[in-house]
Amino acid sequence: MTDTGNGWGVRAARDSGVPGAPGAPGASEVSEVAGVCEDLGAGRPEPSPGARRHGPVPGPRLPRSAGSRLRARRVTAVSVVALAALATGCEPGAAPGAQTAPQQTPATRAAVPSPVRTAPAPAPSTAKPSTVPPPRPSASTAAPGPTTARPAPEPSAAPPARVLMRTGSESDRVRELQARLRQIGHFGRNPTGYYGSVTADSVRSFQAKRGLATTGSTDETTWKRLLAMTRTPTAEELRPPTERPLATPDKRCLTGRVLCVSKSSRTLAWMIDGRVVSAMDVRFGSEYTPTREGEFEVFWKSRDHVSTLYDTPMPYALFFSGGQAVHYSADFAANGYGGASHGCVNVRDKKKVAALFDQVKNGDKVVVFR
Repeated sequence: MTDTGNGWGVRAARDSGVPGAPGAPGASEVSEVAGVCEDLGAGRPEPSPGARRHGPVPGPRLPRSAGSRLRARRVTAVSVVALAALATGCEPGAAPGAQTAPQQTPATRAAVPSPVRTAPAPAPSTAKPSTVPPPRPSASTAAPGPTTARPAPEPSAAPPARVLMRTGSESDRVRELQARLRQIGHFGRNPTGYYGSVTADSVRSFQAKRGLATTGSTDETTWKRLLAMTRTPTAEELRPPTERPLATPDKRCLTGRVLCVSKSSRTLAWMIDGRVVSAMDVRFGSEYTPTREGEFEVFWKSRDHVSTLYDTPMPYALFFSGGQAVHYSADFAANGYGGASHGCVNVRDKKKVAALFDQVKNGDKVVVFR
């Protein structure tokens, strides 16, 4: 048998079962990687039937040609590279010619520290920020809403101010109240000292203009406000002779002792020889019971008189014409000019009419005019 150059030696190595040896399984693939495409079964003689039964009969080793030896060296070199890759744990398919670490023994493996593997740094993200709004918090994680503060209890209403003067009061303080109200235009008469309906209306007017409770009674709040707006009245302001100025006296009043009564000014002047001794406010009868006008004389004096016709008191009565007389009227003192008499001349100031009763004599003249 002649050397055909078919690589029989490679076939023997392949049948030996050594992995990675020349001709071992996978050698064909490695040879292809290295650029050697070797047909390992090309040109081999068919074994005889006896050889199949009893195994192959080794024939005499034939000298290889130069080309087959070169190809065998290449296959051997490639197989060594593959074995080195398997020993070092490198991935198959590494570039040929790469350096491989020398095999370590147990002694050297303990001495050489194992390399520390570090995780690769994450690459910077180039994705655009998401425009999707974040999910709303659920009811269980939502922040608690503001707690509603409990309203503070309302303060209790202040007690009403103490009343100092009211309708029916009569005193020097009432006189001062009237004088102070007159200073600021709320009381159009002279002070009398009696708290009647006219005074109550004046107080109510003052209270309404200042935003106070319009009760008509003078309480502490009303009194303090009035004191702050006015001055202390003089004696002449506190006790003027009449609420209204005296009218020019009728010429019949200029001589003798005369009770001079003017319906226009609603005043009475006690005059002696043209001189006014005292003056006082008076009112007259209604249109149904008018006070008679003219010149008369006092014919009867009755200090504690009571009307037999109307069953009403008529103190300090000075009768001058029938049942008509000059006398004190409590109704006039209380209600002012809101009422009227039954024809008599009513006097509001009790002290003045009492003094007049003591001075007037029967026969003194009475003149009633407009």
